[in-house]
Order: sequence, then C-alpha cells, then structure tokens
Amino acid sequence: MSEFVLTSTAHRTGFITLDRPKALNSLSLAMVRELTATLLAWRGDPDIDAVVIRSSSEKAFCAGGDIRFFHECGLATPTGGSALLEDFFTEEYALNFLIHHYPKPYIALMEGVIMGGGMGIAQGGPGCRLRIVTERTKMAMPEVNIGLFPDVGGSYFLSRAPGRLGNYLGLTGLTIGAADALYAGLADLFVPQAQMEALARLLAATPGAQLCAAINDFAAPFAGQEGESQLKAERGAIDRHFAAGSVAAMLDSLEADGGEFARKAVAAMRSRSPLMMCVTRELLARGAGLDVADCLRMERTMVRHNFEHGEVLEGVRALVIDKDNAPQWNPPELAQVSDEMVARFFAPVWPAHAHPLRDLQTGA
Repeated sequence: MSEFVLTSTAHRTGFITLDRPKALNSLSLAMVRELTATLLAWRGDPDIDAVVIRSSSEKAFCAGGDIRFFHECGLATPTGGSALLEDFFTEEYALNFLIHHYPKPYIALMEGVIMGGGMGIAQGGPGCRLRIVTERTKMAMPEVNIGLFPDVGGSYFLSRAPGRLGNYLGLTGLTIGAADALYAGLADLFVPQAQMEALARLLAATPGAQLCAAINDFAAPFAGQEGESQLKAERGAIDRHFAAGSVAAMLDSLEADGGEFARKAVAAMRSRSPLMMCVTRELLARGAGLDVADCLRMERTMVRHNFEHGEVLEGVRALVIDKDNAPQWNPPELAQVSDEMVARFFAPVWPAHAHPLRDLQTGA
C-alpha cells in the first residue's frame, strides 16, 4: 500500500489525507489502490457516515497523475504501453466511478493546485458531495498541454458545465480560481484560506451524519467573498467562440475577437497538441450524451490509443523530462488533423465483454 495516503476516523467520519507534498500529491498506482481499498472498506462500514478527503499541504490538493511514471512506462515497449500503465488507468478510472457513486457524503477540500487526476477524486456525484475551494485554489484540466485529453471523467463533468465552458476549459487547459470553479459548477462552497484551520476543527468534532449541514452553515457567511468570475463576465464570448463547428473555426472566431481574454485563449491553444484539441472537442460532444460509466469506458479506450500514438509521451518529454518546452506534435499543424485521425481514438480496442471497465455499474 502507499505511504502517501493517510487514513483516520473520528466521530463516524473517515478522513483521507494525501501526503506526497514534494510531488504535489500526484497520484501513483499505489495511491490509487490505497484510496480504492479505503473507500470500499468504508462504503459498507456502519460506523462511517461520511468521508473527507484533503491534503497535508495547502499548496496542493492533487496535481494529477504521476506523469513521470507515465513516461517511464510508456517508453517500456514499442507500442507505448506496459502492464503497470494499463493497471494505472483501469484502476484510476474505476476509483473515479466509485467516488462518483459513493453512497455516503464525500467532502473534498480542494486547497491549492487541483488538476487532472485530482479533479477525478474530488468531483464525486451530485447527490453526496461537497467540494470546497479557497482563494488559493488553482484548478485546471490541462491535459492537452501534455498531449493527452481531459480524462478521469472529464468527458462527463466538463461536458455538463454551463454553455461552452467545458470546451473552453478542455481545449485551452487554462487554470481557474475559486470564483470560476463555482460558476462552472466544479465546486460548491467557498471558504477563505484563513478559515481552513477552523473548518478542520469543525470536521474533527462533528458527527459524520451532521457533517454536510455543519459545513454548509460554516461556509454560509463567506458566500460571495470568492470574488468576480471571469468566466461569468466572458460567458457570452465563450459560448459564441467555442460553439464553432471545429477547433480551427474556434481559433478563427477567437482571433477575430481581438480582446485580451480571447488573445489569452488563442495563445494557449496555439501551444497545445493540435490532434488532442480536436480529440477533446469530439470527446466532450460524445460525453454529453453518456453516463459516467460509459464516459470512463470511452476514456479508457482513448488512453490506449493515445499511448500507442505517442502524443502524451512527447508532451511529457518536452514539458517535464527534458523541459525544452518544444513538443514535436504529430501532426504539428491543426490543418493536418483529419477526421479519420480523430475517429481512430474512439475505435474499440476490446470487445465489449472484455473491456477492462466492463463491470462498472451504478450501485456496484
């Protein structure tokens, strides 16, 4: 099991603390397994009424998956895969599903950096979650920046953001703060960072069955203190630009805008993988019509195709390993991305009966 996942219980609440601060709590396979085993054990435990997941450091809740591990495993074979890599994504996505359908209140304290895989273990299902942000929250689904796509259920929760905000967040990969997270429906409550210690004391002293009500009461005085949402201010422009029928058309629309917000989006998109932006647009279009299980099964198929293609390996090399910030995307230009290239990422890898996530079922 993992040394980076700490667990404890108090007053019928189970506490999970991610404790890998040097890596901003990036998820390893061992951490995924520890989280899964803990949540499975507590799911049926009559002495646990609620679960709280948090970080040992206010700098980061979880910065995502361990992408150095992805790179190492991806180079292990000519096809860009390994058994450990396969296990990681299968088990991570199964964990995301478990959290989404968790039958007990699931409270995530999203302090500091929360990206990628961190979003997957924080979003949860709408019936039993509380997602708390502070003024130091830095949230993103930045996968297109490393040649991947918004996974860990991103096809589900981004596609359900208001208007075209999901397309904006998924295709630019840009970071948002507390006000934007609340506006986009990716967080529920704001608590000032200076009040997080008081909240921790409340969590430790409150019976699990009363926890959600107590947290809501605690956070109520701070409603509206998160500041102004730029996404709200730019919502009309975002919906207009990101409703275009292709990524190229989105860029054309943004470039014709001329405003600072649009220029920032263009600059980000010009540095992202052209192929994976197109794949992400299609992913979100498909995800809008699927349930969580089918979204995760779709993403699992796409991960296999991605590592075989090699785009994520090149992205991680350029941004994390060699740090030359000069990824050689394949293809390098948006105009060279064909519909057939995009469709290939959605082609079945396994028969339905052999899909590694075939057993995902609501309530399972």
